Amino acid sequence: MASLKYETASPYRVVPPPVPNEDVKYIRYEQNFKLTTLTVPPRFGVRAVVVATPTFTHEDIVTKALDHNKGVFCEKPVAQSYEQTKACYEKAKKVNQPLLSAFNRRFDPSFSVVKERVQNGEIGKVLTVKVCSRDSPLPSIEYLKKSGRIFHDCAVHDIDMTLYVLGEYPTKVMVMARANIPEIAEINDYDTVAIMLSFDSGTIGIIDLNRYSIYGYDQRLEVFGQKGMIKAENQQPIYNVETYTEKDVKRAPIAYSFPSRYSDGYDLEMVHFLDVLEGKADLCVDSKDTLAVTRIASACEEAVRTGKAVEIKWTKEDLPSTR
Repeated sequence: MASLKYETASPYRVVPPPVPNEDVKYIRYEQNFKLTTLTVPPRFGVRAVVVATPTFTHEDIVTKALDHNKGVFCEKPVAQSYEQTKACYEKAKKVNQPLLSAFNRRFDPSFSVVKERVQNGEIGKVLTVKVCSRDSPLPSIEYLKKSGRIFHDCAVHDIDMTLYVLGEYPTKVMVMARANIPEIAEINDYDTVAIMLSFDSGTIGIIDLNRYSIYGYDQRLEVFGQKGMIKAENQQPIYNVETYTEKDVKRAPIAYSFPSRYSDGYDLEMVHFLDVLEGKADLCVDSKDTLAVTRIASACEEAVRTGKAVEIKWTKEDLPSTR
């Protein structure tokens, strides 16, 4: 209770800090983000469709694109429920077109190296995986109302990263969640979340998730094993400049936003999708992984609602062939 006296006003009720000039990518994102209707002349062929619209529109666009025999690159989630997502993948298989659920963090060079080194046994048996994910800038309430709520909109990235690194699915989920920002509480959502995932191998996954970090886009990954630890720290977009004086030491700030922090990941996931379209690569985001993430996110919602640990049972058909 001691810290309550230091509670500040809701961030929605104060003037937000300006976007740092160094974050050119986010400034461009804000300047160029708009929705327009594009009519493609018949003489131009369309090989694939990229879906980067609000979450509630995804299923309809994905389904229509597949109905027209087009490959689909879709920002997560593919749909708003497990059943709808599964139906989309079944349709993609039926028409023999790729459907990529764009979990961009898999393509981040730092996280990819962590996963590769863990899978190669560099730190032995994994004991814990910690994912820290704190948003910046603060999402608008208008967005949050349509986002699908924090577990399906935000936590899915962290759940997917945990599965990606470990190569296995959890069998028990425990969650604590709170809404410390009044406006988020009013829309029946949460801004502060702690998730624990229990795996049959003995590994424990820990996810520290928050909708707003005042000091920047905090994205960290740590994997601790019997032979050591591997971690990926925050990136500093202005070349890791540090200043040392007699008064203090100043370090460059971490990335302010997702376009800045995951710029490489966004580029590499699109390159991968184009390679898939040209037959140079197979999809590296397995449909069963995407379905598993959706199911785990729903289990997190149930755990918050009931206040109890939720067990998840997987059948052989639920697991990718590599498991």
